[in-house]
Amino acid sequence: MVEEALADAKERMEAAVRVLKENLTSVRTGRATPALVDRITVEYYGVQTPLQQLAAISVPEPRVLAIRPFDQSTLKEVERSIYASDLGLTPSNDGKIIRLILPMLTEDRRRDLIKVSGGIVEDARVAIRNIRRDVLNDLRDMEKEKMITEDELSRAQKRVQDLTDKHVDDMNVIGKRKEEEIMQV
Repeated sequence: MVEEALADAKERMEAAVRVLKENLTSVRTGRATPALVDRITVEYYGVQTPLQQLAAISVPEPRVLAIRPFDQSTLKEVERSIYASDLGLTPSNDGKIIRLILPMLTEDRRRDLIKVSGGIVEDARVAIRNIRRDVLNDLRDMEKEKMITEDELSRAQKRVQDLTDKHVDDMNVIGKRKEEEIMQV
């Protein structure tokens, strides 16, 4: 039972780390990457569809993202979705391709992006701590119901804390790496 609870905690914590990585890819760093538009959805025949399913996304230059819709009739809708997104970029439409030109980041904007990425990392840390709390509560309930002994509870609590510390450290490393990427000129 303890092993099942620990395995569940590990799985959930690893999922939190994966979500953190996905969330940080959408933070702009001054370099074009298709991951910038991963969260954009376009209304396509009344259904919100991810942009990647409607267009080929490429990086022809380091600071330019090219979006070529498979169906040219969706060009205006794709452009509208980019405007509505939180990217803060103005699309340039030539009738066939939408180009997103990423401006050079100012020092102030870089610091703002570091704050944003720090907030994303902190949210992930909170998720890890919530997982720890849930697992510890489950373990305490097991002990109250005499399913495990006090010693087993104590050992399990230490293992949960070690698991939590490992995943929080991983998140800190990921956050530092993103900060360095943002500050790179």
